[in-house]
Amino acid sequence: MPSKSSARLAALTVAAVCSAASTVVLTSPAHADAIRVHDVQGTTRISPYAGKQVTDVTGIVTGVRTYGSSKGFWIQDPQADADPATSEGVFVFTSSTPKGVAVGDAVKVSGTVSEFVPGGTSSGNQSLTEITRATFTVLSSGNAVPAAVTLDADAVPDAYAPEGDPAANGSINALPLRPSAYALDLYESVEGMNVQVADTRVVGASDPYTELWVTVKPEEHDNRRGGTVYGSYASQNGGRLMIQSLGKPADFPVANVGDTLAGTTAGPLDYNQFGGYTLVASRLGTLESAGLERETTEKQRGGELAVATYNVENLDPSDDTFAAHASAIVNNLQSPDIVSLEEIQDNNGAVKDGTVAADQTVRKLIDAIAAAGGPTYDWRSIDPVDLADGGEPGGNIRQVFLFNPERVSFTDRAGGDATTAVGVAREHGKAALTVSPGRIDPANAAWNNSRKPLAGEFVFRGRTVIVVANHFNSKGGDQGFTAQYQPPARSSETQRHAQATAVNAFVKDVLAVQKNANVVVLGDINDFEFSGTAKVLEGDGELWSAIKSLPRSERYSYVYQGNSQVLDQILISPGIRRGCDFEYDSVHVNSEFNDQISDHDPQVLRFHP
Repeated sequence: MPSKSSARLAALTVAAVCSAASTVVLTSPAHADAIRVHDVQGTTRISPYAGKQVTDVTGIVTGVRTYGSSKGFWIQDPQADADPATSEGVFVFTSSTPKGVAVGDAVKVSGTVSEFVPGGTSSGNQSLTEITRATFTVLSSGNAVPAAVTLDADAVPDAYAPEGDPAANGSINALPLRPSAYALDLYESVEGMNVQVADTRVVGASDPYTELWVTVKPEEHDNRRGGTVYGSYASQNGGRLMIQSLGKPADFPVANVGDTLAGTTAGPLDYNQFGGYTLVASRLGTLESAGLERETTEKQRGGELAVATYNVENLDPSDDTFAAHASAIVNNLQSPDIVSLEEIQDNNGAVKDGTVAADQTVRKLIDAIAAAGGPTYDWRSIDPVDLADGGEPGGNIRQVFLFNPERVSFTDRAGGDATTAVGVAREHGKAALTVSPGRIDPANAAWNNSRKPLAGEFVFRGRTVIVVANHFNSKGGDQGFTAQYQPPARSSETQRHAQATAVNAFVKDVLAVQKNANVVVLGDINDFEFSGTAKVLEGDGELWSAIKSLPRSERYSYVYQGNSQVLDQILISPGIRRGCDFEYDSVHVNSEFNDQISDHDPQVLRFHP
């Protein structure tokens, strides 16, 4: 839901004045020197009246928002000017529930023009032009709402956003809007106006906050399951649009990726901190299901080792998802030989009482897997230092290895703990870990408030395989695609690059001892397969992200703001990659579904060591 800061709410005082006597019907254009809505909006992202008082701005009410902290209503001038860069709609912020105003009312509004930045200026978001401290008068009721502007593949340009002004730190705020050239400029040029989409495909499943994502450019980087794939920094997929509802949450469609909102979805175009431009629908299309089904990978053959990574999203003993996770591992992943789990919480979850052990969490999952017909897994992990590894406060998330002892053995070497670094030794001419399980360079500042990589030594059919489980720093703090700064800043990359450097250095040590060593580096890398993080991790050929063996349309493990994208990866050493004697599968069981038990799809690699 859109959100406004408490400081802003405290600062704004609203007085709503409704005509209790006769209404006045607008039958002629406003006076030539009167300020109109398109004057307030202007031809850039910043109103020329920002911070100034405006009087008697007229328009027809197109929507009233009575929920959340962003209460108010939208007005639109039915008498548009000839400039496609100027929006004819604007939001009137009332703080409290607006009274005495309804859709179809002709109103005149006076107040202060404000450029409100959802999420605060530090977010880098664009601002939303509003009229605040407003007084308004209803002049007439029952007027026709201005016809909606259609947003479709023909209307939305392929190019996403202009380059920001270097003199303004990369901001696009002061640049003249070019709605025929850039998708973000088009959306800005209809900010606050009544817009509509028709027969639009869902590319981001509905969530508990009654939001979903659609695309108005159905062929834009589409895949066979109905999603829109994000495959490079050069293309942000401008057809994506968030849909919210002005109606009751219970009426919001429960949709999966690939479904369709058939017919017309229409309402004012808003901007919020959680996804940028948002169609706040007063009219929702009818949901038509595409019947999307969860995927099942192939079973590994006798001579194949199956290694998987699965982020189970803050799993702790109080959760009710153990049976569902177990079913996914047994039935959809076909009981891999080794499973790297990310986001296993300690035994009492997000309680800050010093507990760090996670044996109860892991045992509950192992028991659920066995009950689902899977193997009785064994496990290895290292408890973190309390509150040192980030994540949900008190949860002490960590990586855990599950392994099937009937298929693979774990080589235990004592001495590994939260602060001891694992090293590489030579044993009978082969690379061996000095401690197993062990953590990679845990004192390195790269891992401050972040999960330390877990390394383990396994043996499959007499062959040693070194596996490194990771959960890199998240993208928290990065600017969004719709930021006022273009291209957006990705500040979180700095720490991930340092983490990737540390892991790559460890792999270099392994390969220096044994050139053909079988090394698997996997987990929630929290970055794309084409990212700088992946390039640093791959290094000079020490590793290769095996998801790149899939067609581009199949490369995704996560859906964020309607973009199907890669966060989870399995990287392999040259000894595994050589001859391409492996199979990779991104098993789509969560990210595309509204009833997901995790926001990540697991990844599986099958290969012959």
